[in-house]
Amino acid sequence: MLTIQLILKRKTPIQMTKKTDAHQASFRDPSGYMFYDGKTLRRVINPIYFPQYNKLTESGFFKTLISNGLLISHEETSVSSEEIIITPEKIPFITNPYEWSFEQYKHAALHTLKIQKFALSKGFILKDASSYNVTFHKGKPVFIDTLSFDFYEEGTPWRAYKQFITHFLGPLVLAKYHGTEVFKMMQTHIDGIPVKLISSLLPTRTKLSSVIYPNIHLLAKMESKHSEDYKAETKITRLSKKAQENILESLYDYIKNLSLKESSEWGDYYSKTNYDEAAFEAKKSLIKSWIKPLAPQKLIDVGGNDGTFARTVINSVPDIIVTDIDSNAVDFNYKQLQKNKETNMLPFVCDVLQPAPGIGFNNTERNSLIKRLAEYAPDVTMALALIHHITLSGNVPFEKSAEFFASFSKNLIIEFPTREDSWVTSLLVRKREFINHFDFYNEEAFEKGYLNYFTIEKKETVKGTKRLLYLLKNKSNEGQ
Repeated sequence: MLTIQLILKRKTPIQMTKKTDAHQASFRDPSGYMFYDGKTLRRVINPIYFPQYNKLTESGFFKTLISNGLLISHEETSVSSEEIIITPEKIPFITNPYEWSFEQYKHAALHTLKIQKFALSKGFILKDASSYNVTFHKGKPVFIDTLSFDFYEEGTPWRAYKQFITHFLGPLVLAKYHGTEVFKMMQTHIDGIPVKLISSLLPTRTKLSSVIYPNIHLLAKMESKHSEDYKAETKITRLSKKAQENILESLYDYIKNLSLKESSEWGDYYSKTNYDEAAFEAKKSLIKSWIKPLAPQKLIDVGGNDGTFARTVINSVPDIIVTDIDSNAVDFNYKQLQKNKETNMLPFVCDVLQPAPGIGFNNTERNSLIKRLAEYAPDVTMALALIHHITLSGNVPFEKSAEFFASFSKNLIIEFPTREDSWVTSLLVRKREFINHFDFYNEEAFEKGYLNYFTIEKKETVKGTKRLLYLLKNKSNEGQ
């Protein structure tokens, strides 16, 4: 009764319109769910979570997290005794753990620990420590699950501890020893990489680590010991708040100091260009002049390396995403945007030849990259120094790559290195006895393939290079 009274005392905002579409990733939590009200994403809070939500709201807990950029902001849209509906701040593009660079993954882990430490200090706990509850927004990680908090009970261990290990610590430690490719394991382990698997993949010497041994190896051993406890007879160990705070601090310090030594073919791409600085600047200028009259609100640079060319328009485009296959290049970009305090650029890792699929239950819990890009609907797509890799390294016909870009691009600025370009020559030489099978790689064939989906608005040779730059318009957007 008290809960209902508190709800009714609160000023009731304007009622929302109509629930139209449940969010496919929002069915696991009995506390509430997400749904689309037209194109607006909202969250329903069920009565079972009213006590927590009211306390979190009235104590100023939410306000503090939001003001410090730790939790996505929200506003109450509808309040009744049956449900509370809140509308979170819109995030233009959601990235998932398997699309993060090493530094991004580290910061997401530290972000989660910060929230748990604060929650514990205020008499709450983070009941969910899934890496999917964090994404990147305005240049920083942000927690996006408003209902992931519960009351702290004295002596009760952190219930999300193991989840944090399998979603954060485990993947990061594996990456330290095996490279960032291990993050892709999160595609097949949406509930976290099994701790026994993590333990088995780590070097024996890690058992000497004061952090890795108790939090991974010992945890794996305990898990095996109690795996057949069908009657749930194992007693839950009591753990003081101070002991939990010590564990959180040790995890935080260890992750903060984690580093990665991983070679990269393209991490210093722009120091190895096959054309001079004048040509480089001419390319920048040309791109900038083509983009300006389009006045895009959203732009994506596919294969954008460290974001160099996207930054030519960073002051005029409100929202930019830059993707690259090279995790080190994405890392460099991420560090640059933090250094420059750029809030309108989002870098992430993507292999164009194998874009992230839809995963989870019914393959719909996490949308595929293609679907997310289509929903993002960039006004301008850039694909510079990319098509020769897609075509020659990936053996993808021009028409197929054109179909890919057309699925989400209104306007496409694409660079075509001709056969005379030294990098194209190098790629062709690698084909050895099959080189003649790639006679189709030429200007005419490229245009023919792309004209199935686009019209050519502009075409120009980049001065000082053997490269052509095209501005293409999606035929489905003609007249708009």
